[in-house]
Amino acid sequence: MDEYVASARAHWGPRFTANGVPVGDFERVLGSLESWDDWCSAWSEAAAIHEGLGEQALAEGRLRSAGSHFSTASVTYHFAKFVFVRHPEQMRRAHEAAVRCLEAALPHLDPPGERLEIPFDGAAIFGVLRKPAGPGPHPAVILVPGLDSTKEEFKATEDLFLERGLATFSVDGPGQGEAEYALSIRPDWEVPGRAFVDALVARDDIDADRIGVWGVSLGGYYAPRFVSGDDRIKACITLCGPYSFGENWDSLPALTRETFIARSGATDEEEGRAKALELTMAGRTSQIACPMLIIGGKKDRLIPWQQAERLHHETSAVSEFLLLEEGNHGCANVVAQHRYRAADWMAGHLGGPLL
Repeated sequence: MDEYVASARAHWGPRFTANGVPVGDFERVLGSLESWDDWCSAWSEAAAIHEGLGEQALAEGRLRSAGSHFSTASVTYHFAKFVFVRHPEQMRRAHEAAVRCLEAALPHLDPPGERLEIPFDGAAIFGVLRKPAGPGPHPAVILVPGLDSTKEEFKATEDLFLERGLATFSVDGPGQGEAEYALSIRPDWEVPGRAFVDALVARDDIDADRIGVWGVSLGGYYAPRFVSGDDRIKACITLCGPYSFGENWDSLPALTRETFIARSGATDEEEGRAKALELTMAGRTSQIACPMLIIGGKKDRLIPWQQAERLHHETSAVSEFLLLEEGNHGCANVVAQHRYRAADWMAGHLGGPLL
């Protein structure tokens, strides 16, 4: 396999299966791929099988199965597109399929979901809201993706929060998912974050006084940056996020740098590096007042764990630091060591029942 396929497998392999891609699909597709140029089409073919199963189940009235098949198709299409920025037309077709399949799945998930579109900066940002069973208003967690993740990747994480009585609002902000075509990555995530909170507090089924935020990878920067500018957030979890994204530029995989250049609106490597340096918590940490759980992986090859430790040191009055010895980027290889604990921690701080 070429260096790009090898890099994707080395850096992101456990993440695929931890977030919903069947193990058999992962082994079959990666085992047959040799060229990065074939990445998107190979994964789209695998996703189309699950989409077809969803359509069959829907036609036969097997609605729960239809929801599961469409959800699997959505996350598999997502991984077809996630860093495929060299071929934007292919990437966008796969992405549109991921969005289409998630929308088809939402009414049939347990609990079901609702797609929201929020006007923002002359365009729109997007989210999927799922609410636990029982009467509201519910506490809620905003789930923030990173550079290459989107709301279509979060069902497995959503389900843990939902089981604990918390609503989930998985979002696509500027430079992410559905918003990446009209809006570029921006460092001041307290601004789009405020729009997401505004959308939640305007509802009568969400408790405006019990809202938290969880972010992974670059979303692990967006989440504390968001909190530093919006005191309506009552608890924050950051998973393998950078303190300063640009400090890591030279050690990032080429795929990551190419993706950031494309989604930040940069025109070349030099401008990409400059924009990456704008994503920093410097000067913001003193404005964080809510409890934080900061999670890092000691074997993270994208974002050094010392960046998470730096954030903890500057916010130690309000933060807890969980460093996982074997954790890779996103700690997807050790999910049992952090996902349940994070869900319990958030439920405890937002007053959700620990079921």
